[in-house]
Amino acid sequence: MHLGRIWVVARNVFLEAIRDRILYLVALFAALMVLATVLIPEIAAGTEGKIILDVGLAGINVLSLVITIFIGTGLINKEIEKKTVLVLIAKPVSRFEFILGKHLGLSGVLATVIAAFTGVFFAVLLMQGIAFPAGAILVALLFMLLEMILLVAVALLFGVFTSSLLATLLTFAIFLVGHLSQDIVRVGRVVDSENFQRSARWMYLVLPDLERLNFKNEAIYGATLLPGVGELVVNALYALIYTALLIIIATNIFARRQF
Repeated sequence: MHLGRIWVVARNVFLEAIRDRILYLVALFAALMVLATVLIPEIAAGTEGKIILDVGLAGINVLSLVITIFIGTGLINKEIEKKTVLVLIAKPVSRFEFILGKHLGLSGVLATVIAAFTGVFFAVLLMQGIAFPAGAILVALLFMLLEMILLVAVALLFGVFTSSLLATLLTFAIFLVGHLSQDIVRVGRVVDSENFQRSARWMYLVLPDLERLNFKNEAIYGATLLPGVGELVVNALYALIYTALLIIIATNIFARRQF
């Protein structure tokens, strides 16, 4: 593994994504936040602060997910469809370096965009005089970034062997199921069906448990609701290890493809 080659791939992905006017989403988010601060107090007097915090974090989550899915699923697939992958693999770049570079490049884009969203979010809250637990929100946003980094690996995995459309649908499905997996296991405990219970357990073990990375509600309703440092570290390691496994699987599938 050569860090220089990985850096080149990651840098190209980062610059290409920025040139695709990704940062216009920051302006869109700013407009949505200003609109929310104008409209929400009119319909939710007394609770507008919590609602605006909820809307802001949800907006960051949705826009980050859009970037993750629609760019991530095409990172490899576009190279395959345009046959530019033939030029890339002919160079002294291993397929692992290629996949990892793509992942790190888009992860860098997401880190930059989420940081920009956070700056806009805090600026609007401060200008409106809305009290907010900055530390708890930053923890929630950090884990949101970890979730998106994991989903980038999911998108790359599907993009390696399916079309862009199918990879998009499958990645979105993983996002939905990942946030419902704990609920599915709870339902399995009360359903009188051994097959369903077994399927629910396997689904929970195999698919990513994205609720372990979701602390938006805890951040909004009080920092004391956040888990302890030990649990946060374990959840972060869970996301990073899962991401590494997905990258390895994607590399193995990509290595077996004939172009």
